[in-house]
Amino acid sequence: MKSLALKYGNNPHQQPAYIDMPDGNDLPLTVRNGRPGYINLLDALNSWQLVRELRTATGQACAASFKHVSPTSAAVGKPLSPELKKAVFVDDIAGLDDSPLACAYARARGTDRLCSFGDFIALSDICDVTTAQLIRREVSDGVIAPGYDPAALEILRAKRGGNYTVLEIDPAYTPGAEEIKTVFGIHFHQGRNDRQIDESLLQEVVTKNKNLPPQARLDLIIGLITLKYTQSNSVCFSYDGQAIGVGAGQQSRIHCTRLAAGKADTWFLRQHPLVLALPFRAELHRAERDNLIDGYINQNEEDVCAEGTWQRYFTSRPTPLSAEMKAEYLEKITGVSLTSDAFFPFSDNIKRAAKSGVSYVAQPGGSIRDDAVIAECDKHGIVMAFNHLRLFHH
Repeated sequence: MKSLALKYGNNPHQQPAYIDMPDGNDLPLTVRNGRPGYINLLDALNSWQLVRELRTATGQACAASFKHVSPTSAAVGKPLSPELKKAVFVDDIAGLDDSPLACAYARARGTDRLCSFGDFIALSDICDVTTAQLIRREVSDGVIAPGYDPAALEILRAKRGGNYTVLEIDPAYTPGAEEIKTVFGIHFHQGRNDRQIDESLLQEVVTKNKNLPPQARLDLIIGLITLKYTQSNSVCFSYDGQAIGVGAGQQSRIHCTRLAAGKADTWFLRQHPLVLALPFRAELHRAERDNLIDGYINQNEEDVCAEGTWQRYFTSRPTPLSAEMKAEYLEKITGVSLTSDAFFPFSDNIKRAAKSGVSYVAQPGGSIRDDAVIAECDKHGIVMAFNHLRLFHH
């Protein structure tokens, strides 16, 4: 197939829309079901690059959840704790632990469930039945993978009344060294960002604390690869084999950090005993539960628990989760990793990150205030490595 017609461009009035190869060769992907749109393909191709690179770097099955050309999360296929399974609504899936790919997808989709609503999914490995079963019950636009088990493909083809987008990409395909983008009729040319991200980028530890354990190294690598395919400015909080908070596309780095930290806090708080014990009515859809959980954690829990309100959603009145209870719970969190696609210009980023349990940082360095940033890390006992690699993505 040398070209593929799309539903429309960025918006429905932008037609015609299609993709092809500039050299006239066949496209390296096949549509196994549905009809993708322009943004679907941008998400698919960016997310596929992320999981392919993460697979190479970690040797583990990987998955990513993308929305509007940035990842909500990326994860490797580590088994989930019982608390995390319940928090991300997969505690009813038999055999989940037997599928690393399904574990990776459960982690990626469950990280930021509000932002992942209507996502595009990337899988590093051939999609199995367990992973397809997870995808089937989530609101999603499509999936890209290097292949599909026959039974998994049939499950996905039945999604969205038979209109779910399923893409298969040639895992051997490698693009050329030059990238070309057209803006306002003008062609932009640049070398493709093929810089390999691995532990060699974590060698220059500039803080007093230099203890960088294997799990932290894995989480920092996950964070850096995630940022490589995130709209800049961007920072990423990662923990236990997955990105748990991505701050993307902000003009100020502190806003990136605040946004990502807030998402990371919410990810941890979803595993709070009071959240796990919320007595939802059985008829509530998964998206409705997500909205209620977000309101319970991040807004005024009294709005959710108030008399005359809770009866619509719960079988009994939930215990309010106070600000003091949240602070006490989050204060115990440590071992979180923070990565940035460019240097931290001020120490305020580290101050905010420390409040969300950050113990490890990787960033390019090169700010005139590096000394102040290092001093702030030393104040909190944080380990920081300079990787000298900017990862802007636009």
